[in-house]
Amino acid sequence: MPVYVYKGLETGNYYEFEQGFHDEPLKAHPETGEPLKRVITAPAIIFKGSGWHIKDYAKKSEGKSESGESGEKKE
Repeated sequence: MPVYVYKGLETGNYYEFEQGFHDEPLKAHPETGEPLKRVITAPAIIFKGSGWHIKDYAKKSEGKSESGESGEKKE
């Protein structure tokens, strides 16, 4: 289940609650009754690699090494 962050309107404290996607946002803290407002937070995403699809995942051309030379001997 997703975790949502709420801010208490009276104290300014932040709280995390697990809720389903289709659940209505909380309007008050379940234990204290303090009014709450849901806070939008940055997603937890980690990007790896240089970030450019063409560099990281492009297919290598057949018959050439990484240095760009073909495997054939020249005479």
